[in-house]
Amino acid sequence: MPLRRDLSVSSSLRAFLLLGATAIAQNATTINTLARDISRVESIREIKDITRSITHLAQFGRFDEISDLFSANGTLQWGNTTARGPLAIENWLRTEAGKMDGIQPGSLNTWVIENPVVSLSVDGRSAKARWNGLRFAGDGEGGTKIQGGIYENVYARTGKGWRIEFLGYNAMYEGPYVGGWRNVGGRGLPIIPYHFTADSSGIPIPPTVEEAPKTNVSVAMLETRIQRMNDEDEVRNLMHAHGFYVDRRMWPDVVDLHTTNTTVTIVGVANYTGLEGVRMALERMGPKGLTQGINNDHPIFDLIVEVGANGNTAIGRGLEIAMLGDATKRTASWEFNVLRYQFLKEGGIWKTQDVEITPLVVANYYKGWGEGGLRSPNTYIPPFLDATGLRSDAVKHETSSNATTSDLADLKRRLRRSAAYDGSENQSHAYGFVIDDLDCAAMGALFAKRGHKASPFAGYFITPERTAQACFASYGTNRSTLRNNISFHWRPQPVVLVSEDGRSATLRARLLQPSTSTTKAGSFNNAIYHDQMVLEDGKWRLWSVTIDEFYWQSSSWEGGWSDAKPRNSSAPNPEPASWIKRYPPDILMSDVGDRESTFRGGGGKFIDWPDIQRMWWQYRNPVSGRVPEYYWPGCVPCKVRPNWALEANGYQEPPTGPPLKNVDWKKGQVLFFTFNS
Repeated sequence: MPLRRDLSVSSSLRAFLLLGATAIAQNATTINTLARDISRVESIREIKDITRSITHLAQFGRFDEISDLFSANGTLQWGNTTARGPLAIENWLRTEAGKMDGIQPGSLNTWVIENPVVSLSVDGRSAKARWNGLRFAGDGEGGTKIQGGIYENVYARTGKGWRIEFLGYNAMYEGPYVGGWRNVGGRGLPIIPYHFTADSSGIPIPPTVEEAPKTNVSVAMLETRIQRMNDEDEVRNLMHAHGFYVDRRMWPDVVDLHTTNTTVTIVGVANYTGLEGVRMALERMGPKGLTQGINNDHPIFDLIVEVGANGNTAIGRGLEIAMLGDATKRTASWEFNVLRYQFLKEGGIWKTQDVEITPLVVANYYKGWGEGGLRSPNTYIPPFLDATGLRSDAVKHETSSNATTSDLADLKRRLRRSAAYDGSENQSHAYGFVIDDLDCAAMGALFAKRGHKASPFAGYFITPERTAQACFASYGTNRSTLRNNISFHWRPQPVVLVSEDGRSATLRARLLQPSTSTTKAGSFNNAIYHDQMVLEDGKWRLWSVTIDEFYWQSSSWEGGWSDAKPRNSSAPNPEPASWIKRYPPDILMSDVGDRESTFRGGGGKFIDWPDIQRMWWQYRNPVSGRVPEYYWPGCVPCKVRPNWALEANGYQEPPTGPPLKNVDWKKGQVLFFTFNS
């Protein structure tokens, strides 16, 4: 059934929602309440990492270790199949994979589990989470499989850490590589019931009802745990930003992210040292910048970050599925890689120290990976990160010490900033799920009272009511509960910049859009989201949503992203969405000016793939502060409607990069700046 504001909300939780407060925003902060709140924010991250670990282990057939991620009575439900207990789960995973296990030479078993919406229970002992899933598999002997669906999982906190109590996979599309995927069973797809509501998605951590237990942990140890989460956020942003720069072949920006004695290792291929070595490694992909027909996308999924005990080193391990090609030559390929980066904090700024890329399979798009790809099978397993324990156990406990009210208040603020990262991500992914189901009422309810959204090829609508009505105007009100066609709105690889007070955030994310149908094979499209979020009445809410679409599109599954022909240069621009005549926007896309001029509905010359669309950025280079060619900080329509901006409504604008001084702004561009020492 569609997601509604009152769906699955218990009376006790509804009472808490009416209070408009979260566990992180309670008034009285003591060392006991701070310790409890830290544990609850850590829990959200531990739940995410325990789930991401499935994908890391599956690539190498570590089914026994995957089963250890479940509780003693854990259950895996995969369609009509149920396995209970770790041993049964291990046996099912091994049998189901067969030769597509990541162990047999040439085989591929890449799972992607992304876009989490996590909801912690009031007592902090259990949780639920919704995820998108994809699986790309092959046996190296010609057999292939692609599967996609939605997970609704349940988690339990144990003495050893968080474990999966119930993994529920709802299959939605599947098929072999040749011929592609379609709806499961060739039928219309139902709406998968949600564990969350439009009210609760913005409260990943609900208010508590019990008094905080007495802690024996020192303020210094609590500060260490908060700092690790703050550092984790910065490292995650850095690695995700690194990937976005690679997509666009912005080689100077990528080099800026590295230390001077950096290394790059492409396992089995080449090793590079120093900044010049980084550039040489990058130029293996081609020269700086994109030209007509070049697709260089390297999406990063399931990133796990581990900050070292010294607080100055960190490791990031994730999956990369590169979608590459040249439409002018009709060539295209896949690359399935494991990324393992090491980071170093220098002068308070995180930088990339070492890059290790392990290619698993490289395959011609038009032939697929069924025969094992174009390279010799990989035999190296990049070291895993252990995400099975409780983060609090990694910090040495000391006797509690005295702290001033101001000390605790500042620690609370810093904790609130990491909680904001998770809250913003939750709301971003909730938006993706409800728009997949075209639940316009729920989508509108995700927005703040003064929130605004760009409707594709139309313009901006402000307030939840106007945003919802625009959705109805576009898609209609009489939607079937069974869908023959779905375009999914994955929002992976977020770069989340949080304000100093933790009440607002800017979020950049990728739109990776797999589609499915009863009648034709699905395919992928790509775009970029530029969003802002606010904490309003104790709930995270969408403040501004803009989608820049599309950067590339697939003509079909068979043709892929390289089967694209340039538009006739004399062709007129495509018309804006026709429904705006019935329901006009508050701001037309063309009213925004140059920022939107090259997208459909804008006022300039439309750019369509395989021509290269301009890419806009809300932030500067996170290490050097380098300003991108197309730079637009803040919300996209706020230059024509300043009263829509965060600062005009009592919120802080999040930072846009490393601290600057002597900044002179003119027409949205930095003319001169120097860095704070």
